[in-house]
Amino acid sequence: MCWLFLVIIINLTSSFCAGKRKSGFYFSMEMSKASIVFLYFGFVFIHCDAKSIREKPQAFESFNVSYIQNLGSCSYSVVFTTSCSSTTYTRDQISIAFGDAYGNQIYAPRLDDPTSRAFERCSSDTFEIKGPCAYQICYVYLYRTGPDGWKPETVKIYGYNSRAVTFYYDTFIPGDTWYGFNYCNSASSSHRWIGQTSFLFVVLWFVLYALI
Repeated sequence: MCWLFLVIIINLTSSFCAGKRKSGFYFSMEMSKASIVFLYFGFVFIHCDAKSIREKPQAFESFNVSYIQNLGSCSYSVVFTTSCSSTTYTRDQISIAFGDAYGNQIYAPRLDDPTSRAFERCSSDTFEIKGPCAYQICYVYLYRTGPDGWKPETVKIYGYNSRAVTFYYDTFIPGDTWYGFNYCNSASSSHRWIGQTSFLFVVLWFVLYALI
């Protein structure tokens, strides 16, 4: 979508310059305006493209699970989508831990149940997990132990004090290690990035308006 947007802007800018092709100072001013237009929308493109990048899950061997789950009682819906390139089924033990940036952690030691046909290839499974009342969920880790293997595609978590968040795995979970994502440390920097880019958008808009 961002690439298509940039191509359209390039075409419009070229047409604008062709329609204003005159000599002398007037042409230079028109070229300056066109350059500002191109710069502005080029910045929009870079910002849009950067936000579309997804990080890959990482192993976290030093991850510590909190077994203290009595700091409140909130319910979370966790939706697992198993990849169609996963094993047909898995008998492995699957655990999950997730939480916020303030130390609130929700832990489920075992989600798998062979009798319920959970985590089969191309399936979607929803679990209701109770734990401490957390704020915005910003990390999740999965733990697998067993011989079969399992490849989740996404893990989506719904919480009372948190907007729904989706973590994109699309890879086989390694055995006997916590594996997942932690966006908690980047949350504040993301907010600063949004504030800075918003300010720059406004400045560029005023410059564009003044020149045109």
